[in-house]
Amino acid sequence: MKFFSFLITIFTLVFCSFLSFNLAAKSVFQEPDDFISQAFNAPTPKAKVFWLDDEAQDVIEEILAHRFKKMRLRYWQQESETVWILEEIGKESPITVAIHIKDQAIAQTKVLVYRESRGDEVRHDFFTDQFKSAKLKDDLKLDQHIDGITGATLSVRALTKLSRIALWLDAHVTKS
Repeated sequence: MKFFSFLITIFTLVFCSFLSFNLAAKSVFQEPDDFISQAFNAPTPKAKVFWLDDEAQDVIEEILAHRFKKMRLRYWQQESETVWILEEIGKESPITVAIHIKDQAIAQTKVLVYRESRGDEVRHDFFTDQFKSAKLKDDLKLDQHIDGITGATLSVRALTKLSRIALWLDAHVTKS
């Protein structure tokens, strides 16, 4: 009986530690609606849907370097501006990022939710400001260099990939 009680105590401690670690690792920095209304300087417009055709699926998978299983993506548009809320795995968990594009260049990038245990420096303005004015070149790369952060390499890559995807998507929904 004592041994059984001991095992229950150990299990409870391990489970609670694991649970508190996972809860602590998730940090919400801004709600999507707040970002969208701030980006457009107006109330949040109604979301639109971009259905992924074979070309879009291929481009997204080329940029991500892995399969992308979604059939559609939501976005918000106001004239020649779009906002995309996208997610990509950093090391182990998804990073939720909002990307505001104006006239086919990035106007603002913001980490909305960060779920990794380390590397959250990518959420700070000193890092995300590097994406301002970035455009997409014909080879699907950004036209400007993004400096990395020691210890956050996979998070940096995730934000860079999402920026490239958002620019490509924007070009397809805003073309005349």
